[in-house]
Amino acid sequence: QVQLVESGGGLIQAGGSLILSCATSGRTSSTFYIGWFRQAPGKEREFVGNIGWDSGSTYYASSVEGRFTISRDNVENTVNLQMNNLKPEDTAIYYCAARSTYMRSTYYRHRSMYTDWGQGTQVTVSS
Repeated sequence: QVQLVESGGGLIQAGGSLILSCATSGRTSSTFYIGWFRQAPGKEREFVGNIGWDSGSTYYASSVEGRFTISRDNVENTVNLQMNNLKPEDTAIYYCAARSTYMRSTYYRHRSMYTDWGQGTQVTVSS
């Protein structure tokens, strides 16, 4: 089982930037995806983006593309979510999630495809 711990959340003004980190441990497979999801109050958890660990390929939701960037650090075993030009509607609890078997790209945004989850970190963007 993969363990995931998010960090880096906080309160930020609109237009600002924030970096979230997802520390991973327990990974035993070379096939590995880390997805970022977020859940705002009263809303369903939604896909933000993901990264394939081996390839480094990334995929983003249209609502964040061009503003958010996902990267991985193979030495530290962390995945970062760089968030720029933040908007009040980005306010949510942000979660990282992992999957250790192959997944077709058409399923990247489906939260049920990810088997391990972190506890989440709160991001609040003030207007």
